[in-house]
Parts: sequence; C-alpha cells; structure tokens
Amino acid sequence: MNAPSQIIFSRAAVTPSTDGDRLRKACSLHPLAPILILMIALSLDVHGPAYGRQSTGQIRLHVRETIRELLRDEDTDGDHKITVDDARIPDSQRGDKRFVLPGADGSRHQVEGTYFLSNLLQELSLLTDAGVETTFVRFDRIYEKPTDRISRSIRDLYWDGLTRRIDEPGLMSILADEKTATVDGKRYLYVPSTDRRAYEYFRSVRQRQPALNLQVVQLPKQVTTDYVRSRDGLHGILSLALSSGPGGSTAGVPFVVPGGRFNEMYGWDSYFIVCGLLLDGRVDLARAVVDNFVYEIFHYGAVLNANRTYYLTRSQPPFLTSMALECFRHLPKDTSSRQWFRTVLRAAITEYRTVWMGENHVTPVGLSRYADWGAGVPPEVEPGHFDAVFAQYARQRGMNPGNFERSYRLGLIDEPSLDEFFVHDRAMRESGHDTSYRLYGRCADLVTVDLNSLLYKYEIDLAETIDREFGGSLVFPDGSVETSGEWYSRAATRKNLVNRFLWDPDRGIFFDYDVKRSKRLEYVSATILYPLWAGLASPEQARVLVEGALPLLEMPGGVIASTEESRGPIAPDRPQRQWDYPYGWAPHQVMVWRGL
Repeated sequence: MNAPSQIIFSRAAVTPSTDGDRLRKACSLHPLAPILILMIALSLDVHGPAYGRQSTGQIRLHVRETIRELLRDEDTDGDHKITVDDARIPDSQRGDKRFVLPGADGSRHQVEGTYFLSNLLQELSLLTDAGVETTFVRFDRIYEKPTDRISRSIRDLYWDGLTRRIDEPGLMSILADEKTATVDGKRYLYVPSTDRRAYEYFRSVRQRQPALNLQVVQLPKQVTTDYVRSRDGLHGILSLALSSGPGGSTAGVPFVVPGGRFNEMYGWDSYFIVCGLLLDGRVDLARAVVDNFVYEIFHYGAVLNANRTYYLTRSQPPFLTSMALECFRHLPKDTSSRQWFRTVLRAAITEYRTVWMGENHVTPVGLSRYADWGAGVPPEVEPGHFDAVFAQYARQRGMNPGNFERSYRLGLIDEPSLDEFFVHDRAMRESGHDTSYRLYGRCADLVTVDLNSLLYKYEIDLAETIDREFGGSLVFPDGSVETSGEWYSRAATRKNLVNRFLWDPDRGIFFDYDVKRSKRLEYVSATILYPLWAGLASPEQARVLVEGALPLLEMPGGVIASTEESRGPIAPDRPQRQWDYPYGWAPHQVMVWRGL
C-alpha cells in the first residue's frame, strides 16, 4: 500500500474546523503539496487585487461574527467552503465574490476573488480553533500567493504536524490510529529480536503507562510467512530507531508520515519527504528519516512498505542511495558526517544484495522484479476490497461469497489460481503502484522499467560515491571492501540487460518485460520515463523518449499515470484503478521534472 500522493484536480476550498486539529488534518497534504500549485491556479477563480496590493497592514476583527457573515454572504451552496461552485444568488450580492470586512473600529476593507476569500476563511478558521474572539488579521495573509502560502504552511505547520516518534511520549499519537485496533482490544508494539534495548525500554513504558493497554512483543529471530499470518487480528506497529539523550534518557528517532490514515513511515514516500525537508532546511529531520531506514534494513531485513507487522514480508521501491546523497550534500564534510554516510551506504549495499538481488527478487534474465514473500490476502486492505474476486471464485464452486472468503482465509479451500492472484497482488503493492492494470494479475512475472531503473541508479550512486568520497575503495569496520569498479560493472551489466529486454527500438519506449511469457508488455505508463531520472537512458534514447513517449502522457497540469488506451475500457466488472489514466501522481511528476 502506498501513501496518498495522488494529484486530485479539485476546486480549492477550506472548511471551518470544529476542533483545534481539524484544519491541520484537512490540510495535511502529502509533503509534495507544492506540485499542486499549478492545479490550484487552473481551478481557482482568482481575480480582484493583484498579489502584493494590500500586502501590508492589518484589520481588527470580531472573529466569530466575521466568519459567520462571510459564510452567509459567500457560501451559497451551504457546504462551509468558498469555491467557484458558490453561484451568485440572483437579485442579491450573495456569492458575488466580494466581501467587506467589518473592522472592530468601524473601518472597512473589501476582499474580492474566490482565492482571497478562501484565504480569509482559512485565517478566520485557525483563529476560531484557537478560541480567539477579537484580533488583528494581516492583509499579507489574505493576499498571499498560492505558492508562498502552501510553502509556508508546509514549512511552519505540516512538517511538525506530520512528525512522529515511537517512544513513550510519541506512542499516544501512534496508537490512536484505527489500524492498531485488534481482536483482543490491546495495542500491539512489535520489537525486532536483535534490539534488546528497545524491548526492555518498551516493556518499562508498558509498566509506566497502563492506560495505553500496550502489549510489547519481541519478534522471532526468523520471521516466516506463517508467523506473519498468525498475527492476523493482532497486527501492530513496528518499533524504529531509538536514540540516547541527556542523563541516559531515551527518545525515538523522528520520522515523517504522509498524513491522514497513513500514520506510519512509508518506503518510497519518504524519499520525496526528505527532498521537501531539505528544501525547508530541516536537515536533521531528513537525516533522521534515513537513520530509520538504516534501522529497518539491519533489524527487519529491508526498507519496509511501512512499519507495521503485515508489511514484514514486503519492501517498496528502493530510494535509499538517493536519500543519503541528498542529505550528505547538506551536511558538513567532517568525520562524523562521513562516518554516518559510510553506515548508510553499508545498509544500502546490504539491502541491494539481500533484497533486490536476493533469490525472491532476481529473475532468470538477470533483472529484478517486485515480489512480496508473504502469502494470502493482504491484511491491510479495507473491507470489501476483494469482494469481486471472491465472488468470481465462489460462483465457480456454487458457494456464497462470504462463506467462500471465510473458508479461503482459514485455509479450508485449496484454490491455486487464487493463490497466484494474491502473489501478483502483493508484488503490485510492493511496487507502490497499487493498483494498476499494468501490474494487475501479473506483477510477479514482470521485470519492470521502474524497479530496474532504480537499481541502476543504486549501482551508479555507489560507484560514483565510492570514487568521489572514498578514493575508489570503501572499507568497512569488518574488513570488507567495496570498490567503485565493481559497482560500475554491475551498472553496465544492468544497462545492457535493460536495453536487451526492456527497450523497444521500434517504438522508442522502455517497456516492462514478462519473464514468464518472454515478451514485452506494451503498456504506456509514467514509469517508462524512469530511465531519464536514473540516467540509464542514452542521449539518443532520451531524445526519442522526450519527443515520442512523453507527449503520450502529458496533460494540462502534469503527467498522467498511464494512457487511456493502455488502461483499457472501464466496466462494472473492470473498475477504475488509481494508478492508471486519468490520474496523475506526485512522485511521477517530480521524477519526470528531474529526469528532463
């Protein structure tokens, strides 16, 4: 499962909140929110004073009276928002996108335009949440540019609001998540067998905080598919890194969540989060996210889809070398930073070898695939997600769909083709592109353009970094040595294999390759552009991609997830998939921008 970074082409609106946290939840956009700016500009009716006019000064307002009058005057459809959908009421001034602010001192100031009125509503909503009755409202906040407003909100509000720690003070917000609910009513925290300190710490937290109803469980040394399935109904959060503070205190190493129902640390989302943190100068927090990735690799064996027990069998698209390089560029080049960088590189190499080049992921053609090593129904999906699938198999057996599903989940029904369906479904979820008809029902058979582009970048990143920072030879404390030449060779081998199996010279596009059927899957999706970002495409391939393939995916506002032709028709028995046409997604936009 991926966190919510989908681009939604919607009207700009703000709803007044009824409690102190509601507006932040409503505004807890994915940290890639700046890419929504173009859509905001397209969807807003922005007229009235130019940006910058009335950018200084303020007006004293009675907050509750003003917000009540503003909604009465401009919220003509009664949804507690101000949007272009609020039509003007005939023979009145209601909905005319003009509102006169009634100053507490008798002064007046007219605000015009949907966007500016929406900003005003946001400011008044925040003041209402804070319990403020009368105060000054600044004009520069009302007339703030969309780009500036979103950037400031992310910098000043969202990062802190989305930061979590798994420690005694932070457990309340972690365990309040509805996904931590279990059949026995307890809240489960799982700790790796290799971190005794964490186990003892959380046991002491449990004793001090009985109200948490916390159950601390140490994972077995060998986590198996059967063990993960045995946790159904008892799944919980996985602990992350702890740090030592003054006086021997213990604190969780912080991380950033996407927001909403996604209240855990996700895999590939975190790369884009780190990029945003660094842009806002939050270097320590970006580095902490990387530290938690390193912890996952050394204690759970992989960068997990997210830190919950049902993700123990699944990784996500690999971005650790990119994250490490982004952070290292912002760190002082001293001994401490280099030692940190060395540790992260060692973790990335471990992940590369044991996960992506491990027997579960590498294929006979020498390229890698997505492959969750769990089995059965993914427990994280929402109820009803697989109803259509179970109904199909139930009909074949003349069974009630509900009875069939229960029997299958209990292992009372042997259905090999359904088992295979879930192998592919789980692999698709590891890809981060859940769900798409590109991968649906076949993901585990595909060596994909996206994954092998990412692994090529791992290889090139490691080769160039070892050359540049460590003189061509990286020595670890255990005496093992990594040389740049070895990693350049791995990159060259992968590039040759990608060109052999994935590059279609006739169409000028990189396509996924089906190793089971020995053929390319001619499905045009945004992932065909990953080789640009990874530097895998040759100059000639890049030219052909930009001139021929990119236009197939371009839409006003960005790049779509796939073409309509590749997606195919939509019908009741073939529903829309969110990683297909007509949707666009934040990660794709960023990678295409950088690739170009």
